[in-house]
Amino acid sequence: MTNFDNTMSNEYKKPTRYVPGPNDPLLPPQLSDFKDKSTDEVMQELNRMPFFMTQLDNSDGDGGENVELEALKALAYEGEPHEIAENFKNQANDLYKVKRFRDARELYTKGIKVFCEDKSINESLFANRAACELELKNYRSCVADCQKAMEINPMNLKCFYRMGKAFLALGKFKEAHDAVSFGLKIDEENVPLKNLLAVIAKRETERKEYDEKKLKEKEFQENKKLLLKDALELRNLTNLKTSKRSALLGDAHIKLEDPMDFESQVIYPALVMYPTTNEFDFIAEVGELTTVQELLDLVMDRPQEWFDMPNHQNFSAKKLVAYMETKSGGLIKAGKKLSFHDILKKETPDVPVLDDAIKIYFVPKVDSEEWVSKWDKSAILAARSG
Repeated sequence: MTNFDNTMSNEYKKPTRYVPGPNDPLLPPQLSDFKDKSTDEVMQELNRMPFFMTQLDNSDGDGGENVELEALKALAYEGEPHEIAENFKNQANDLYKVKRFRDARELYTKGIKVFCEDKSINESLFANRAACELELKNYRSCVADCQKAMEINPMNLKCFYRMGKAFLALGKFKEAHDAVSFGLKIDEENVPLKNLLAVIAKRETERKEYDEKKLKEKEFQENKKLLLKDALELRNLTNLKTSKRSALLGDAHIKLEDPMDFESQVIYPALVMYPTTNEFDFIAEVGELTTVQELLDLVMDRPQEWFDMPNHQNFSAKKLVAYMETKSGGLIKAGKKLSFHDILKKETPDVPVLDDAIKIYFVPKVDSEEWVSKWDKSAILAARSG
């Protein structure tokens, strides 16, 4: 026992620290090239060695060829074509398992380019590259690779499955259904294919329901337009479109209270102008049966502080006079007891709706004569035409 222990101690001596002799280098020969290099430079050198490589370095550090790396690349193409192709396939499979789909696709492609005569390997390369294309959402490429794989093996169930998923993602329900159904003819108990067929049927039903809903909505909107057109013609309404629709109107437009009944009340947006103070109001909805007085009462329903402001002393329902523009650019005084239906349906004077909206001016009676006298008909017409 004692001799064995002594033998062991002689064979396994603890490594000693390098101590240079009188003529020896300060560092061991293996490290002498690094003595004047920084840590980053040493790591860069190590990175060029394949077994230490953490990132690709195609040079020898001086812009030349990395011999070690090129040697490794060459190894990938050593052997018989079927061996090379299968090597690429196996490496790609490993990358696919860790979801590195782009890198896997590249290696499958390299395997395909070897043009080996082993049909089984070629089938797998195309089928597996199709799986990468499916994950990368390159659905047409997925289908193309599945077709190439099935030229070799028409009974490849995975390809029928992947084609079904790709066609489904493209919204091609018939093609998806046909691909999966054909696969089920080969194996009617294939669970993935059966589940996918159910998903395709569900999606197809949902799409039909969506399309029907959109069609009904389109028809409804078209009918609304026709009914509104009929309603406005029935009321002898003139709707002038100007070159500069007021931004205040936004998306507001004329509509029927009941969109499907042209005899129901027409609803207008309204611009209420106070020209003597350069103020205005926007009312989103005013029914055609509303009277001028009712609109005036609505806009004058304000806090007392507003009436106490400068130039507002003559603003009240009793002290304001209403005016509306005519088609020819003039003005009419709008009777407070009249409804907008009564005003707008008259042929003479023709009071139009402007850009789908009622436009009415409220002016203090004491200022009305002066304001009317300054009304410029030609300027109004020019402003409408832009």
